[in-house]
Amino acid sequence: MTAPDFGFTREDKMLRDEVRKLLDARCRPEHVRATVARDHGVYERPLPGRLDETLETALVELGLPGMVVPEAHGGSGASMVALVAVLEELGAHACPSPLPASYAAAFVLRASGASGPLARIAEGARFALALHDTHGRTAPRHVAVAATRDGEHLVLRGEAGFVEGGDVATAFVVPARLGDELVLVQLEAGDHGLEVRRDAIVDLTRGQCRLACDGVRVGEERILARGSAADAALASALPALLLLPAADLVGCAEWQLRTTVEYAKVREQFGRPIGSFQAVKHPLVDVMLGIDQARSLLYAAANAIDEGDGRAELLARMAKAKASDVGRFASGRSVQLHGGIGFTWECDVQLFFKRSEHAQSLLGDGAAQRKHVARLLID
Repeated sequence: MTAPDFGFTREDKMLRDEVRKLLDARCRPEHVRATVARDHGVYERPLPGRLDETLETALVELGLPGMVVPEAHGGSGASMVALVAVLEELGAHACPSPLPASYAAAFVLRASGASGPLARIAEGARFALALHDTHGRTAPRHVAVAATRDGEHLVLRGEAGFVEGGDVATAFVVPARLGDELVLVQLEAGDHGLEVRRDAIVDLTRGQCRLACDGVRVGEERILARGSAADAALASALPALLLLPAADLVGCAEWQLRTTVEYAKVREQFGRPIGSFQAVKHPLVDVMLGIDQARSLLYAAANAIDEGDGRAELLARMAKAKASDVGRFASGRSVQLHGGIGFTWECDVQLFFKRSEHAQSLLGDGAAQRKHVARLLID
């Protein structure tokens, strides 16, 4: 019996290798620092810009924004398995790109049947999905933006929070409540009455904002879905949305493991490399095993999405739970085993530690996901 390849094709592997080659050259830790973390005073100063436009252009030239976009709308229509492999590379390089935020919006757009915005994403336009209210609760159950009808327009008021990538987005996909009906609307960053308030977060490799709507007017052409179609679009996109941070966490943990192993080979204590001590070897083996388990769940969930398997949400929540747990464990061990320098600004571990902490919370950490898994299994 041959082992399953989870849908990898020769082209998928070539793309993954090209992404890795690009990020190895243009997104090493020193490049990340130069873009978003020049010195430790960055948290006290006004929020800086965080885009490396040269890197963003290179990612667009590789066709990465169009991976989630069907070929009919200018994308490549790549498999979820291929996308997960790319997302792992972004996490393993702490890539400060808003690309995953555009993917999140694209999944909802694709599920809603919107074509125009998808074509823009394929061309490199930056989109963001405003899925949460200001307390972190998730649509469609919790929707912070209210819509009222004014002739042929909807008028939006309210504030959405925790909008990943929204600080640099040119457009947004926003759930709103029109009476008892859910509607998905597209907003542009320059819309009158829309204010983008960038959040100060510990993870410097990502951006996050709040969207404040104060009388934003939306025409029929910008209503993406409504009623049961809007609910179905969010439900359909959910498994893929969960895998975005899960894949990032696995890649991030892989970098922490490899870097800590290399450090353990050269750092000496009592005249011996610290990697020779069981107190160091055993935790690193535990990290390796945790990553393998999380990656197995990750690709099983991605394959379920590609195959239309009804277990996609269950597997995606299991993958996010395990990836969150191993992300926390890998971060703790990498800091601890780097000793006195592990928690300092000068050590690159801090970049990945903060990125991992942020990704763990996205759409719920391991404990939150296990509650959902229990509900799905019991139901």
